[in-house]
Amino acid sequence: MNSLSFTHLGYLVIAAQWTVLLSLMAFVGGAVLGLALALARVSKIALLRNAAAAYIQVLQGTPLLVLLFLSYFGMSIAGLNVPPLLAAALSLTLYTGAFLGEIWRGCIQSVTPTQWEAAECLGLSRFAQYFYVVLPQASRIAIPPTVGFMVQVVKNTSLASVIGFLELSRAGQIVNNSTFQPFTVYFIIALMYFALCYPLSLASRYFERKLNVGK
Repeated sequence: MNSLSFTHLGYLVIAAQWTVLLSLMAFVGGAVLGLALALARVSKIALLRNAAAAYIQVLQGTPLLVLLFLSYFGMSIAGLNVPPLLAAALSLTLYTGAFLGEIWRGCIQSVTPTQWEAAECLGLSRFAQYFYVVLPQASRIAIPPTVGFMVQVVKNTSLASVIGFLELSRAGQIVNNSTFQPFTVYFIIALMYFALCYPLSLASRYFERKLNVGK
């Protein structure tokens, strides 16, 4: 049995960097997908609304673990050799997009109807209404819940260990198998997750107070 050393701690720090990278990939991809879904959900075209609603319902009702298995093992069965990082990023992007799409849909629809009517009276096109009037107001409302959801994205990256991606939780398993000190190892991992997530929680509360959301 090896004692916990600085080498082990360095290994965990490197794994934490991969966790951050995966979180950023998932959030950026999920943000693009989520915006498209949110706009489709409030579209005047029924087909787009129904398709976006169906996607959100299916993805929100599917465990992330299942999405990870489908992305990694499913593509392997189909003959595609997908690295664990890309499979995990794809799964988290699809998952994150579904939730952000619904969050942002609610924020867009929370903009008062008088704002839409005023934009129409000015003769603005549908795109201009969104770009100049609706989205700037909706984004102000969306910042606190969006930042708060980022905490869930960071924590959900731990599930990527099931497909062999070396993030923080997987690195903790490896270090624990080497040192046989589970309490110490996982306590350190908990502290590292806390260090990643707590600033986001503080930012969410700060923006909620700063923007006076809900008042």
